Amino acid sequence: MATAEDSALIWTRPEPGTRRPKFTREHIASTALAIADAEGLAAVSMRRIAGELGAGTMTLYYYVRTKDELIALMDDAIMSEALVPADEFPTHWYDALAAVATRTWDVLMRHPWAPHALRNVPAGPNAMRHFEQSLAAVADTDLRPDAKLALLAMVDDYVHGNVLRAAEKRSAADRVDSEAAVAAARFTEAQLTTGDFPYTRALFGGDAPRTAIPRLVGDLSERDRFRQGLFALLDGAAGRMGLGLP
Repeated sequence: MATAEDSALIWTRPEPGTRRPKFTREHIASTALAIADAEGLAAVSMRRIAGELGAGTMTLYYYVRTKDELIALMDDAIMSEALVPADEFPTHWYDALAAVATRTWDVLMRHPWAPHALRNVPAGPNAMRHFEQSLAAVADTDLRPDAKLALLAMVDDYVHGNVLRAAEKRSAADRVDSEAAVAAARFTEAQLTTGDFPYTRALFGGDAPRTAIPRLVGDLSERDRFRQGLFALLDGAAGRMGLGLP
């Protein structure tokens, strides 16, 4: 029997049981995600969603009681995108973890505001399925349960950290022509002539950082750089934990 505490979670309550509901939680969540992707999470409100759907604000409360429930629906919708289709799930632990991590990265890069904004959201059904897939990836290894969890945590930290860093770089790129950015570049270049940063200057080969960095980084895409780092992490984990490579 459900308790009052149970009913506080949207997942424990069935959707409104009309024969032909005008809206669904999935529809509401997808509309909220579209707003957040375009304008940020702060722009998401029940009133705004109602306007997008052509509904009265109070009508939506029939489907979603609170803003916290809306956030939970949005998070679970994102996690549904991150699930690897069963027929595409690799059998080897390395390939399976790479598939889970890459798909999660792809999804979060489509919603770059999510890792920061959706922290501490209670796990919904699709978040649990995502964790189950991660466990399935390492199920056939000889790792102890704590080691499996440690490996998954390392991969998860890398995925989320890379997405956050990519978002920071994009934000910085948007400000590259600002007066402050130009002044900062000039300051950095002046500091390199002082002799106090010999390793940094040697790395740049005498070029200004603004021209040297693109040359050093190369033409790899954000996704290629992510996967390059992911494979290095998995290679290191394989050696450290005694796991076989594919």
